[in-house]
Order: sequence, then C-alpha cells, then structure tokens
Amino acid sequence: MLSLALITGLTLGSTPAIAKPKPTLAEIEAAKKAEAAQKKAADAAAKKLAAANLTLRQLTARANEARALYLKAQKELSIATAAAVAAAKYAEETAAAVAEAHRTIGRMAANAYILGGSISDIQPLLSANGPQDLMDQLSTLNNLGTKNTVALQRYKAAEIIAKAAKEKADAAKAVQQVATAKVATAKKIADDAQALQQKEVNKLRAVQDKLMKDLAKLRNVRVTLEQQRQLALLEESQANTATTVINQAKVWPDRGFKGRSTFRTSEAQRLAAVAFAKKQVQARKPYIWGSEGPNSFDCSGLVYAAYRSAGLGWPNWDRLNSALYAGYTYHVPLSQLQPGDLLFYSYKGNISTIHHITIYAGGGMMWEANSKDKGLLYSSIYSVKGLMPFGGRV
Repeated sequence: MLSLALITGLTLGSTPAIAKPKPTLAEIEAAKKAEAAQKKAADAAAKKLAAANLTLRQLTARANEARALYLKAQKELSIATAAAVAAAKYAEETAAAVAEAHRTIGRMAANAYILGGSISDIQPLLSANGPQDLMDQLSTLNNLGTKNTVALQRYKAAEIIAKAAKEKADAAKAVQQVATAKVATAKKIADDAQALQQKEVNKLRAVQDKLMKDLAKLRNVRVTLEQQRQLALLEESQANTATTVINQAKVWPDRGFKGRSTFRTSEAQRLAAVAFAKKQVQARKPYIWGSEGPNSFDCSGLVYAAYRSAGLGWPNWDRLNSALYAGYTYHVPLSQLQPGDLLFYSYKGNISTIHHITIYAGGGMMWEANSKDKGLLYSSIYSVKGLMPFGGRV
C-alpha cells in the first residue's frame, strides 16, 4: 500500500524526482487502496470514539446524580445547622429562666430559714430526677406557696427541654456533617471519572479528526489522479484525431462562441503566467501527456501551472483540458489579444474538437507545450492549424 507521503507526492503542485506521464491505472489503484485502508482506520477510530462518548454520557449521568445528592445533603446540613443554632438560642433563653429559678429558690431557702423552716424541706426538689419526681413532691411545694411552686416547675422544665433540644440539634448536625462529607467524596470521585473520560474522548476525537483529514487528502489524491488521466486521455485522443483531419482552416470563423462574462486576473498576473511559461520553454522541459510540472508538461498542464504560479488557486482555477478552458475564460477577439491570453486550436472549428491550448506571448507569438516530438516551443500563433477566432482571458 502506498503511504500517505508517497500518494501526496502525486498531487497537484508536487515535485516528483522523475517526470511522469498521465497517471497510470496502477497508480490510481494504489491510491484507491490507500484510501480504503485509511477509511478502515477512520471507521475503527469512529467506533472507539462512539464507545468513549457513551461511557462519558454514563459517567456524566452518575456525576450529575452525585452532585444532586451533594446539594441535597448540603441543604439538609443547612437545615440541621439552623436547628442547632435555634436550639442553642433557646438553650440560652431557658438558661436565663433557670438562673431566675435559682434566684427564686434562693429566696425560698432564705424565707424558710427566717420563718423557722429547714432547707431540707426543699432539698428533694433540687435533686428531683424529672417532672414526675417533681410532681410526687408537690406536698412540699404547698408549704412554700404558689409562687415558689411555679418557679421550681419552670426551672426543672426549662432545664430538661433545653438539654433535650440541644442534644437533638447537635446529633442532627453531626449526622448531616458525616453525610455531607460522604457524598462530597462520592461527588469528587464522579467528577474525577468524568474529567478523565472527557480527556480520553478529546484524545480520540483528535485522532478521529486527523484520520478523517488524511482520508480526505487521500480521496482527493485518488480523484485527482482519475481526473488527470481522463483529461489527458481525452486531450490525447483529440490531438491524435487532429493529425488525421484534412481541410482544417488556418483560422476558423466566429460562430458566436461564448465564454465567461468576466475575467479573474490582473495584467500583472497575466504577465507572471507568461514569464513562467517562458522559463519552462527556455529550460527545454519535455512534453508528456497529462503532466503539469514541474519537470514536464502537456499543453493544458503548462497553462494550468503558469496561472497557478501567478497566484490563481482552486476554486477560481482548476486543472481542465483544452476544450473546457475555452468555456472557462473570457473571450476576446484575436485583434485584442494581450500577453497571457489563451489560444485554442480545433480540428473542426467548434469547442468540442479543441485539442490544443497555448499562452499568448505578444507580437503574434506564443509559448506552448507542442507535442512529444517537438517539446515546449516559442512559436507563431499560426504555426498550428485550426486557430479559434478568439482568445481566452483568464
């Protein structure tokens, strides 16, 4: 199988070591094989990329679930924290009530002492183990009065409620802190897995992009070789037929031929094309069917290479054959030719039988890739029979 580098060497603008004729069927077949191999590699890479994208979507879904759980845990932690804060505030309020109860009890003890009572009368209240124990000893409270009873009840109730509320809030907060830490760990694992897979997808996508780009190049090479061969065969056939046709006019009459409505070049570009053609002729480059330089040319190959060197590129300028160039250029009368205009030669005086194309040099002369026998020439525009009655301005 030809490598990409070898195949690329056959494209337009290449620099082969040895001048080649029109592309052979073997070269085209080799280009097809290279293209098929590259397509196989691109298809395999596409499958890997699809699998990686599927994994990425799955990991993304898991990461999204982990993020949702994390946000839920954060919300619950926020609620638990708010409850703990509220409990702490309530505990502060109840602590103040307890302090007030302590002061009341102190006054109760003082009153009992002054009135001849004993502190032992209220001692059971201070050591009560809960609301029920407190209620069991209300007989003692009756001896101390209604105010003292209320104070002691508030003291014990406030103390119990405050303690229970704070314990509950602290426990809820602790549970949520653990849960939040746990889901935060799960979230990080999911995020890391997603990020790692994204890197893998990006890497595979880059490989796939390169393979597709190389495939496009190989496909273009194959198509170009096929087109070059077809154009060369057509032009070769036309030229061979022209040598057997008798009664060809020196210059054909104008039958209303039409070309483009505008031209695309400046005078500087046309002069640059002339200079390029002159240089190839003076270098005595050989004529080879289907060749467009840099070491050999056929007639349309010289025209294509000359204007490509002057700065015209695809899609404004492409490799065609002589007949197609006639319709691809702006027609000017022979009396208005300028250096760089193209001249066309037909064996029947119509577009379809144009078999030769040259570049007008000025002064009735032209630069041309003439034939296998004559090579590249500087010659009179009337030296070839069948001149069409117009020039083509690119």
